Amino acid sequence: MPSRVKINPLSSSLTSSLRGSKTLGRSLLDILLPPEHSFGRDNDRLDWSKFTFLDDPCCHLCGFPFEFDQGSGAICGACAGRTPIFDQGRAAFAYDEHSRPYILAFKHGGRTIHLDRFARQLQRAGHLFWNDADMIIPVPLHHSRLIKRRFNQAALLARALSKHTSVPFAPEILYRHKATPSQGGQSQKGRFRNVKGAFTIPDAIKNTLENKTIILIDDVMTTGATIEACTKTLKRGGAQKVYALTLSRVVRAQQIPT
Repeated sequence: MPSRVKINPLSSSLTSSLRGSKTLGRSLLDILLPPEHSFGRDNDRLDWSKFTFLDDPCCHLCGFPFEFDQGSGAICGACAGRTPIFDQGRAAFAYDEHSRPYILAFKHGGRTIHLDRFARQLQRAGHLFWNDADMIIPVPLHHSRLIKRRFNQAALLARALSKHTSVPFAPEILYRHKATPSQGGQSQKGRFRNVKGAFTIPDAIKNTLENKTIILIDDVMTTGATIEACTKTLKRGGAQKVYALTLSRVVRAQQIPT
């Protein structure tokens, strides 16, 4: 198994700013990563029976589900028309009318009660990736949105997943320096345009990525625009492979890229 790289979950500048005030430190840490299960009731029910889990058979590259087994290494029409930048992608379940309320409650309502269950589903969906993974990196939020939302749901998922897989959690590698508008309601081309150049890697830690295999985590994949923008930045920073792993993905009839 490749060598592991241990990453401090907080940047050195933030860590130093927290020294000397436990109260302020706890408050700022909660903005970045609130305590797990801090919201929601212990008896909140998650009905897995209505979820559409995304397993084989699927596209070898992006994980798009196939109705029938098309053989080892088969790829979907979208990937045949335009090969994704990430090496492989998988999602735990479909983003649909059954899963959507849980995702939105987690993402915007702060209901983290099912976080560990979500992380277990990510572990299952990404079972092909763990043997050669070096670090788990969440898709970052711009600091202005992070303060408004109080936490980054992708970071919570990535941290919980790291505990289950023992792959190091590295949230400070990728930084979102552009405050882009919400992807909601935008066309596919608009989504790709919106996040172009939105991410960067701090110069001080670029060497950390050299020849590493990254697991990139997000909650929902719609067109893959955000995942691809992050992947491009990571590979420019030296990453050898990037596997995209999302809690859910939108599954609809594919349009072949032109």
